[in-house]
Amino acid sequence: MPTSALATRARPEPPRALLVALDPLGETPAAPGNTPADLLAELEQLTQTLGLQTVAKTIVRLREPQSRYLVGSGKAEELAAQAAALGAEVIVFDDPLSPSQQRNWEKLAKLPVIDREEVILDIFGLHARTSTAVLQVALACARYDLPRLKRKWLHFSRQRGMRGGMMGRGAGEQQIEVDSRLVKRRIQQLQGQLRELAQSRLLQRRFRRKRAIPVAAIVGYTNAGKSCLFNRLTEAGVLVADKLFATLDPTLRRLRLPNNQELLLTDTVGFVRKLPHQLVEAFKSTLEEAASADFLLEVLDITSAAAEIHHATTCAVLKEIGADRLPVITVYNKIDLLPESDAWRRTRRRAGDASFVSAQTGEGLDALRDRLAAQLAHTRRELCLRLPPSRYDLLALLHRHGQVQQLAYAADAIHVTATLPLPLCPQFEPYLDDAPPPEPPETG
Repeated sequence: MPTSALATRARPEPPRALLVALDPLGETPAAPGNTPADLLAELEQLTQTLGLQTVAKTIVRLREPQSRYLVGSGKAEELAAQAAALGAEVIVFDDPLSPSQQRNWEKLAKLPVIDREEVILDIFGLHARTSTAVLQVALACARYDLPRLKRKWLHFSRQRGMRGGMMGRGAGEQQIEVDSRLVKRRIQQLQGQLRELAQSRLLQRRFRRKRAIPVAAIVGYTNAGKSCLFNRLTEAGVLVADKLFATLDPTLRRLRLPNNQELLLTDTVGFVRKLPHQLVEAFKSTLEEAASADFLLEVLDITSAAAEIHHATTCAVLKEIGADRLPVITVYNKIDLLPESDAWRRTRRRAGDASFVSAQTGEGLDALRDRLAAQLAHTRRELCLRLPPSRYDLLALLHRHGQVQQLAYAADAIHVTATLPLPLCPQFEPYLDDAPPPEPPETG
């Protein structure tokens, strides 16, 4: 896990945190929902999810990043004094800190100083449940910790008289070298285990493809209500909580639509601005469930002023995992929390053919199910078939994976009109029949 270890420390009250965000001078003003104040508010949500108590939030106006503390030395001393006066036990930056900047800060402030990336890694570590998620988080944390090993051995640099060893290196330097080899070996082991799990999931996806059951993946910004919507549609019982990254592990459930079609629906990990690259890399094997889906449901929180920013973040992550070319159904959630107003109506006009639902109350879900059924129509084809009387195996396949609209038995053939998933159609092409099935005989 990342070196802060704040997430797991048992204590009667949560650790007190001073939150810091930067406001670069001279840049184009940020769009609404993406200002330093908005990012700081989101950082507060992240730290609350981690179990930290915010004692103050500060925005630092910065002309250009400084190498020593990211901010200027004077401002760094001012922030360290503020943290001490407030009794803060950790300083959290919304912007990334280099390993050397973290070391410099911790020497100055005499307390842990972490960034958004470390907060997110700790949250993922808390919420990982399945073996895959645990391995993925461990890999991301190992990659994060590798360049920061010296941070764990700062106490050696303060001790005198401990020089020696190979080439005059101190005990801390020797231990860093040993730790570095151990961490690199651990990364290789984790990558190997994840490759094995990825191969297993690949075989599972191939099996689903053979059965020709279409798959849709729910994606979107964290805390947009994806898991709540997933539960409403599939009765899956996935954990729902008003926290960022409440669930990490992909869950796959079968959904039967109003026209009796079957759809496999998968819930995926939520996205967030400045999502650490280590996590995107580590969770790629999980996110492959989204990349291999037939289409996506992108869930947006209609009550959020940053909904458009969240959409852009989601699109960026989807592009990174190769899922940006899939068909997308946009779903605005939480309409029960937003009374109808001019702003609400403007959102509906801008959203075009998006669906509007409340996963909490169920409003709009019937229309969404119809929309899913209509989307599946693009993945299926209607065939008129003339099957040999001996091919009951093909008829069973039609009943199992298709929708049989008409069926008539004749002496020399079985006449069928059915709708089939596209991957199954080639094996029926030898039996295509342009003539419709004969009408069944009338019974007197």
